[in-house]
Amino acid sequence: MRVIAPGKLVITGAYAVLEGAPAIVVAVDRYAVADTSAPDDVDVRALHDDSSGRKLGLGSSAASMVASQAARALARGEELGDPRVRAALFHGVREAHAHSQQGGSGVDVAAAVHGGVLRYALLGADASIRSLQLPPGLVLQAFWSGASARTSELRARVDALQARSPLALASLRMVAAVAASAVEAQDARAFVRAAREYGRGLDVLGRAADAPIVPPAFAELATLAAGAGAAFLPSGAGGGDVAVWLHLSPPPPGFVERAAALGMRPLSLAIDHGGVRPESPAP
Repeated sequence: MRVIAPGKLVITGAYAVLEGAPAIVVAVDRYAVADTSAPDDVDVRALHDDSSGRKLGLGSSAASMVASQAARALARGEELGDPRVRAALFHGVREAHAHSQQGGSGVDVAAAVHGGVLRYALLGADASIRSLQLPPGLVLQAFWSGASARTSELRARVDALQARSPLALASLRMVAAVAASAVEAQDARAFVRAAREYGRGLDVLGRAADAPIVPPAFAELATLAAGAGAAFLPSGAGGGDVAVWLHLSPPPPGFVERAAALGMRPLSLAIDHGGVRPESPAP
């Protein structure tokens, strides 16, 4: 039997989540797949670009580990929908993934295990994970630049900045809290405003850390989006792979055309609400 684990989009809370701020993460319908007969042989093609084989920036490494460990659990007869099994998967994979990635918050692991829309925050050594719904009327559209980003390098530069300036993430922590509260209040307009401000904060952070968190093409599109009352910001750590459009309406043709001219194309994604689970048999 095969097990699937979804990828993710971190919308707000990148970097600040490591300092206790809440992140909003969405599990998406691109999957890592593992077979119970060979759990280490994980298929992540759906989390890579079909033409180039490059990672799409949707959390393939975390989803791969979750799928692999879940396949082992299923082979032992464990029920993957059992909250206790999922809690054990999360804690085990979070530790292993942090070791392999030299750190990280575990937010991508949470999305792969639980699915849906999550409010994720670190409470010391533990994590608070709460299921939410995106506000009614909110349009989320992901775009991919065609390039993969090195999250570890970006995080190292931000860590170095924070060592020099301990308050470097203070403003992002506050905006992340506002964004999470807007989702909990189901206020789409407030969430878009907070996400737009979060994108600006990521740009400021990147400049201060000498890290390309918001590349020039992303910054140009963020300005265009702001002019339309929308938000356009990197998903997760940024660096040039995936960004998200947030508004009460889809991106207008002019925005999509300019994005294409800058080498960015829309990704067809939907929210995965199931989390890690046995793969449904083909109809």
